[in-house]
Amino acid sequence: MTTAPLATAPVETPGHDLLKGKKVVVTAAAGTGIGFASARRALLEGADVLVSDWHERRLGETQEKLAAEFPERTVKALACDVSSTEQVDALISGAADALGRIDVLVNNAGLGGETPLVDMTDEEWDRVLDITLNGTFRATRAALRYFKAVEHNGVLVNNASVLGWRAQHSQAHYAAAKAGVMALTRCSAIEAAEYGVRINAVAPSIARHAFLAKVTSEELLDRLASGEAFGRAAEVWEIAATIAMLASDYTTYLTGEVVSVSSQRA
Repeated sequence: MTTAPLATAPVETPGHDLLKGKKVVVTAAAGTGIGFASARRALLEGADVLVSDWHERRLGETQEKLAAEFPERTVKALACDVSSTEQVDALISGAADALGRIDVLVNNAGLGGETPLVDMTDEEWDRVLDITLNGTFRATRAALRYFKAVEHNGVLVNNASVLGWRAQHSQAHYAAAKAGVMALTRCSAIEAAEYGVRINAVAPSIARHAFLAKVTSEELLDRLASGEAFGRAAEVWEIAATIAMLASDYTTYLTGEVVSVSSQRA
């Protein structure tokens, strides 16, 4: 079998002002994962950004890092635990005050883990579902209330996963949560259309980053990456670039869709 042309990750694509002048909020943006990459991509595409996370120290470091790289842009930060309705509501209202308005919300917060179903506790199941699915619900509800009240068109992009479609050992809680995010995306998009709001989702297969390595074995990551058509995991910027496209005016007729960001073999 020949090596795929994109087996080596390409150099990151430069910004093209896809989000110029937009005000973007990204949840779970601290650290090294898709959330941070999405916030950075939004800045690269000309947006002002508010990053959020439950971990205040990492959130502060993230804000400082992004502000240093993009001194010409506005970078704000608000701590938020998406398991709290009160904190999520405060995030949306606080972000609107800090940025002047909200144009885009990227719902990135999620929690995974590896536990066979027979060994899984109620607490493990509930925790993953509460952060990953219920957290997305809380943020979506708060954002739609905001957009409805201010009569301002907006965009939501949810982070789902290909596990919402396919099975993987020891991932029942995470897969169920991500399938729920997909269903929430489709149903909320129908309602949001009444307010001129679009809601879509990305479903990455595997994007390798430092945090993922802490919660998943290297052996599993290598095996999953080798199964991709390009023989590698995605770079987080590749996922973030797709999120930016969905948030941009290039996709104004697209809503209720889940875009698979993967190179899965048929």
